[in-house]
Formats: sequence, C-alpha cells, structure tokens
Amino acid sequence: MKTTIKALFSFLILSTSSLFAFQDMQDVTIEVIPVNDNVYMLKGAGGNIGVLTGNDGVFMIDDQFALLTEKIKNAIGTISNEPIRFLVNTHHHGDHTGGNTNFKNDGALVMAHENVRKRLNKEGTDPENNGLPILTFNDMMNLHINNNDIVIAHVHNAHTDGDALIYFPQSNVLHTGDTFFNGMFPYIDLESGGSVDGDIKAAETGISLINDNTKIIPGHGAIAKRSDYKAYLNMLKTIRENVQKAIEDGATEDEIIKNEELTSEFFTDQEASEFFINGPKIRGTFYKSLKKQTPD
Repeated sequence: MKTTIKALFSFLILSTSSLFAFQDMQDVTIEVIPVNDNVYMLKGAGGNIGVLTGNDGVFMIDDQFALLTEKIKNAIGTISNEPIRFLVNTHHHGDHTGGNTNFKNDGALVMAHENVRKRLNKEGTDPENNGLPILTFNDMMNLHINNNDIVIAHVHNAHTDGDALIYFPQSNVLHTGDTFFNGMFPYIDLESGGSVDGDIKAAETGISLINDNTKIIPGHGAIAKRSDYKAYLNMLKTIRENVQKAIEDGATEDEIIKNEELTSEFFTDQEASEFFINGPKIRGTFYKSLKKQTPD
C-alpha cells in the first residue's frame, strides 16, 4: 500500500509533463473489485472509483485522470452493458475529477458539491467548462437509482471544503472520498478549506450512517469495514489531542514537526516514510490547522 500511494503522488508531480503522464498511464491497469451486491470499486491511479450497476445505467463515483478514461470505460464494460449515466465527484482534486470532460461528453450527468464546481472553475484547468459539474448541491442530495436510495451528504471543511460522502443503503456500501485514507495518515488540504476538526466530524458522520456489515470504499487504500473507520477516527482524535496539548505547552511548529512521539502510536516515521503524508507532514498539518483556532 505504501508503494501504491507513493507511486500515485509521484505521478501527480510527473503529470506536469504530458510525455511522462502518457508513459505512466500506459502502464496503469484498472482493477475491478466486487464490493457488495451490484457495487464495485475500481482501482487504478488516483482515488478509488465507486460503481453502482443496474438497469437505470451506471452510477459512478469519481473518475481519476483523463488519460485513463478509455481504460476505465473498458473495465466498467466487463460488469455492465449499460451506459455511464451518472457521475458524482467526492471533491475537486484532479485524481478524482480528471476524467469529467470525457465522461460528460459521453452523456454522463456530472454532480458535485457547489464548492467543487467553484474550485474547478477557478483553477482554470478546463477553459471551456466542459468538465464542470452541472448539478450541484449544498448539504445533501438523495437519488433513487438501481434499487438504491442513494444518500449524498456534504461534510464541511474536512479534506477540502467540497467533500461528499455517498451511501448506498440497500447495498450497504459507503464511499468516503478522501475524508478516509485507509491504512495511512490523512491528507488534509488546508489550502482548499480542509481542517482537522472537519475531517474528524466527517468520519463521525460517516460512521453514524453505517453498521458493522457495511463495506467502505475509502478515497485511497483497500476496502474497509466499520472497525477500520473507527480506528481511523481514533487516530485523528488522538493526534489532535497530542498536538493540541503540545501547542498549549508552548511547543513551536518546528518542535511539533520533529516530535515523532505525537504520532508514533499509529505509524512511526520510518513506517510512514513512503506515505504521501509522512510523520513530519501530518504533524505540521495538525499544528497549522489547530493553531488557527488557538489564541496566542
């Protein structure tokens, strides 16, 4: 898993060169993993894709990178003959929205939180606005597709300011987007409106929606169960408590970043050395996020 995450974010750096990006994407295989009933997870390069199949058409969660669209469509074609009619983005990052234009041009209805559209539009990566979501929501949206009463719930200022949880109650599957990184430290994008407290609240919200039999598709990492999700929440809360106490005791940002004891209960710096967010990075993120709410 460490290697997979490192490879993913190495690609994000290399993708500034179209040649490197093309070469990397040629080597990517899209793996179709059954989750529960007619729900599947697609693993490739980027965030985990969720797929709900049925006679109403394919409902898809996130779409990774534009150069993978054909591979993704071919993979979905092995589990459904129906067109991809619905696409929801869990947030705006390019490894979750890069294929929007391609799928939208194929006829998919692209949906997301309003802040996802705003951020994609602001970033100017799509001058003709072809890949922008055309159906947006603020707090919650319910859809009734393929025998599932789909719940799409916004969680505020978590991984970003536009995150959504997607729950399939009849199939008992939850897709968390990047509010849950299974088996690793989280990436909380403070520059995009993310926060430690929001990420904790997102996990609490997700856990409240599910039961012990729910299968969870995280933004990154392997399919999880409720106990994994609760362990992740415990990690967030414990690190928050440790870093908050260090701040209150007068520790500087540099001292907190260097203090491995604040996070080693979960992953040592050596164990996390190949994560995208390693020990020093996660301690720095928690410091910056909590310092905003701590009076000097």
